[in-house]
Amino acid sequence: MAITGRVPVLVLLGIGPLLLFPSFATAWVWLLTVAALVGLDVALAPRPQRLEVARRPTQAVRVGTPAASELVVENPTDRPLRGTLRDAWQPTAGASGNRHRVVLAAGDRVRLRTPLLPHRRGDLRAAGVTVRATGPLGLGARQHTREVPGVVRALPAFESRKHLPSRLARLRELDGRSAVRVRGQGTEFDSLREYVRGDDVRSIDWRASARSRGVVVRTWQPERDRRVVLVLDTSRTSAARVPDVPLLDATMDAALLLGALAARAGDRVDLVAGDRRVRTRLRSAGTRAVPELQEAMADLEPVLAEADWTALAGAVSGLGRQRALVVLLTALEPSVVEEGLLAVLPTLTRHHRVVLAAVRDPELEQLAAARGDLEQTYAAAAAEQVLARRRHTAATLRALGLDVVDADAERLAPALADHYLLLKSRGLL
Repeated sequence: MAITGRVPVLVLLGIGPLLLFPSFATAWVWLLTVAALVGLDVALAPRPQRLEVARRPTQAVRVGTPAASELVVENPTDRPLRGTLRDAWQPTAGASGNRHRVVLAAGDRVRLRTPLLPHRRGDLRAAGVTVRATGPLGLGARQHTREVPGVVRALPAFESRKHLPSRLARLRELDGRSAVRVRGQGTEFDSLREYVRGDDVRSIDWRASARSRGVVVRTWQPERDRRVVLVLDTSRTSAARVPDVPLLDATMDAALLLGALAARAGDRVDLVAGDRRVRTRLRSAGTRAVPELQEAMADLEPVLAEADWTALAGAVSGLGRQRALVVLLTALEPSVVEEGLLAVLPTLTRHHRVVLAAVRDPELEQLAAARGDLEQTYAAAAAEQVLARRRHTAATLRALGLDVVDADAERLAPALADHYLLLKSRGLL
């Protein structure tokens, strides 16, 4: 049961009779009269439990992309219904304008649309539908809340997709070359042609040249049908915000751009995500690499535990022994690398090309540069020490055969895509 704003107004109207007949009896009579009218109005109001409410499915959307939930409300009774319906969602769904005025004649039906703007990944669920049916006098109402299941799946935002057209243009340029100048293990033979000044002498085919009047060189096609394994670290380091972007979201964004580019290049894309255990494993995302990767990443959240790199490396090996480009999307934190990652690197580098992609905190460089007073000088010294350890860790990884891509959150995705194109052009995958 609920009352409307008309009830206080009706109570205040009792001041007139009270001024004419100033006594407690007058006040009680007036209050009892108002209560009786409210009770009668509630009794005459239709029962909201009898409404038929159904929710239409909502398609998956990216975080920050508008969506909508649609309810179909039908009045199967023989009495008209007038009132309010509230379609409640959990706060991260970003529901707005979810209170709807409802006027339904007997047997009538209406569709109600609630705008949504998800700002968190995962399955965002409806909290319930509350119907308040007012009586004919507009004084009281019956109210009922029911569960009408609803969910909108919020996928990673993929902000770096704005960089995809320019990288695809470079990929098409790479595909359109008559020859790949640098000869590598992963290149594929295309055809033979006459030698021209500037060609790599290592590409000369001496047997074909002996049968020809001139010098003949081999041409090579850019690599295709290679494997790219994305390893996403969801341990405690991924919970940090650098500076205002969750580190896990930044690495997801980089993984999506690389996955989209690799799929368009004809490579197979695998995903392993985990911390102390493997959370997600996706094998051979095809031409729909981005939707499949987004679907696999949607439910991932940082776990406040150390990463078990032995388990993650085992999951990579379980995807196949074929040589692959393994991209470790993790933090370049010295303690994490030294205590967990270093032990499994020999196994990974023995079979695969390994790249470590990390998000750099720009605030460290700002602190290291600011030395206006004593407090800033101490802060600069501490920041410089952290940066020095980070540089030393990166140098150690490079000495072990890893490629290190270290950039801020906004630049990590295009920098990783550029490094992939560089490796591809040189035949190093």
